[in-house]
Amino acid sequence: MARIPNANIAAADSYIARVLAAQEKTWGAPLLNHLIYARRPSIFRGVRGMWLGLAESGLIDPRLVALLNRRVASLNGCEF
Repeated sequence: MARIPNANIAAADSYIARVLAAQEKTWGAPLLNHLIYARRPSIFRGVRGMWLGLAESGLIDPRLVALLNRRVASLNGCEF
């Protein structure tokens, strides 16, 4: 459980709402970290820009990105 409350999805701007809806369609629910980032739209856009940049660069294989995410989550004590 996060110590910081999630953003109010109903009040989110259209970009954030679309991203969260796509995550719900893909994974069954919005990603918890994105619900926290969505509290500050500028931070949300920055984080999304980083992930889009990684995906579009082609420098890191998507499978490796998934493994890296899990490793970082494990190091941070996140229940990924």
